[in-house]
Amino acid sequence: MLAQLAVLAPNGVEEEQGRDYVEFAIYGGEGELPDLGSIRAAVGESLVEVSATEVPDDWADRWQDFHKPLLVGERIWLRPSWEPARPGTIDIVVDPGRAFGTGSHPTTRMCLELLLELAGAGGGEGPLTDLGTGSGVLAIAAAKLGWGPVAGYDNEPAALEAAAANAAANSVVLDLGRINLRDALPPTAGTVVANLTAPLLRRLAEGLPGDALPRRLVCSGLLRSEADEAAGRFMDAGLTEAERRASGDWTAISFAAA
Repeated sequence: MLAQLAVLAPNGVEEEQGRDYVEFAIYGGEGELPDLGSIRAAVGESLVEVSATEVPDDWADRWQDFHKPLLVGERIWLRPSWEPARPGTIDIVVDPGRAFGTGSHPTTRMCLELLLELAGAGGGEGPLTDLGTGSGVLAIAAAKLGWGPVAGYDNEPAALEAAAANAAANSVVLDLGRINLRDALPPTAGTVVANLTAPLLRRLAEGLPGDALPRRLVCSGLLRSEADEAAGRFMDAGLTEAERRASGDWTAISFAAA
């Protein structure tokens, strides 16, 4: 179902599962969100009750109520600016503001874990490109792990503003740019991180230049049911699958140049 909702969501969709419910937050501006009929169609014939509630205009400021520190891979400490640092860890301050991404989602956590592994294996150097950077979590982590220069791209001005503010708070330099990944791709040399929806990952696989493939590619945002197809597309483009991991319904995959 999440895959169907992602198609309807102009600015992303987030899932939260409870004991007897599943809640989806669908992001978009006025006039961009699907109506309840479209949501029911995405659910299909499932025997569930479907309801929709429009979040008040101040939703973008309410993330402070639930943004908590998070330890990733026993090394990265993700925290909002009002929480203290944790000794002995790589400290990353993230205030998403009106952008998507605090680092707590499984897709982001798995990308961070894979970046930690790459850095530990000696791969944390050279240029890195973060596609769909959001609040800049992955780009900032990459810069602190040794990659450089680090570039981040997103189509949302609010995301780029948040990424710039977070980069400054973490004393790292990011080269940020606005790109609609449906229409164009930036240079993808070195290492690429892409925490995107399956359609955008397919677009990325199709657009990779055969004569200038990234040395490493870490991608996520995939449901388990989408992972094999996505992996096949990247392997068709000339990459080799190096590692795959899953968390709940989500999958992340690391590729290397063949």
